[in-house]
Formats: sequence, structure tokens, C-alpha cells
Amino acid sequence: MNRFIREILLWIMMLIPYGYLAYIWNDLPDQVPTHFNISGKADDWSGKSTLLLVPSAIGVFIYGLMLLLPFLDPKRKLNRMGDKYHSLRFMLVLFMSGLSVYLLYVSKVGQIENPQWLLAIIGLMLTMLGNYFQALRPNYFVGIRTPWTLENEEVWKKTHYLGGRLWMAGGLLIVICSFVVKAHVPLLIIAGVILLILIIVPVAFSFLEFRRQSPAK
Repeated sequence: MNRFIREILLWIMMLIPYGYLAYIWNDLPDQVPTHFNISGKADDWSGKSTLLLVPSAIGVFIYGLMLLLPFLDPKRKLNRMGDKYHSLRFMLVLFMSGLSVYLLYVSKVGQIENPQWLLAIIGLMLTMLGNYFQALRPNYFVGIRTPWTLENEEVWKKTHYLGGRLWMAGGLLIVICSFVVKAHVPLLIIAGVILLILIIVPVAFSFLEFRRQSPAK
């Protein structure tokens, strides 16, 4: 896929939330919910014009950020990743645009009726990122960036190999739980515990692996 077509597809994905917002605009109340409690009930509201920025612009922000990062990278490592980095951009913009559409729908109906779908989207994204992590080269912006992975390339590789497999398994588990566990609060607790594991284990592993490879330090 050439660069022009790739950027056009990214722009289309970015604009989908705005297209959906335009479609539902006349059906939205003047005040729309912008925050929800753990049971999915709205507990804060704002004018519907806020939807033009949040959540519609999430995909636009991610697109701009991912476009800018290679120019901010002092060692140009992101540029050397080539198609792998562009695949990551595609995944993140697609995910954020899908999330934006879901959040706009929630603002329209006034409550989070099916958090299962939100968690399923998050789980799917974690699975995709986990698969991507194993091919990710050391850099300052993307990946499991701890002091120990940034210091040692071998620690980076091993941490991302473990983290990638763990994120894939954790993401799939969240997707499965989102359709098996029907009660909102237990589902959110389960997903929260899984997310904590996905964060803590790779960080701890990177520290222990760095210590193992540098006993004198």
C-alpha cells in the first residue's frame, strides 16, 4: 500500500466519528452525559457542543501524535521500523475512532447499557498490540518503556516477547469475559485486575531481567 492511499484511509477513519456525530446531532439533547458511575449511570452533563472535541477528536489527536513522533525521535528509530510503525498508527487510529463512535452512542442513549462492547473493543486492541510488541524495536515513545528496557536492548527484546504474549492472552481473556460475565461491576473488576497484571508483570520482569544480566551493578 503506497503512502498516499494509507494516509487517505487514516483520514477516513479519523472522520468517521464526526460523520456519526453529524448523523445523530439533531437527536441529541442540549445537555449530554459526559461522565458515568461504575454502574453505567450518568452523573455529569455538558452541552452537546463538547462532543465536537471529546470524544470525536480522540482519533484526530492520535493521528497527529503518531505523525509527529518520528520527527521528535532523536535517534530516528521509529523511522527505521518502516511498515511496522505505520501498522501501529493504523491500529491505534482505528481503535480510537471505534471507541469515539461508541462513546458518542453512549452520549446519545444517556447511559452505558452494554459495557461489554467497550471492554471487548479494549481487549481486542490489547490483543493486537500484544502481537505487535514482539516485532517492536527499542525506541523512546512506543512499547514497554522502563528504565531497564531502554538501558539494555536484550532486556527490551525479552520483555516485549513476554509482554506481547501476556497482552495477547490478557486481551483475549477480557474479550471472552465481556461476553460471559453479564453483571457490570464484577466485569469491570475482572477487567481491572487483568489490566493491572498486564502492566505490573512486564515492568517487574524488565527489572529482574536487567538485574540478572548485570549482577555486578
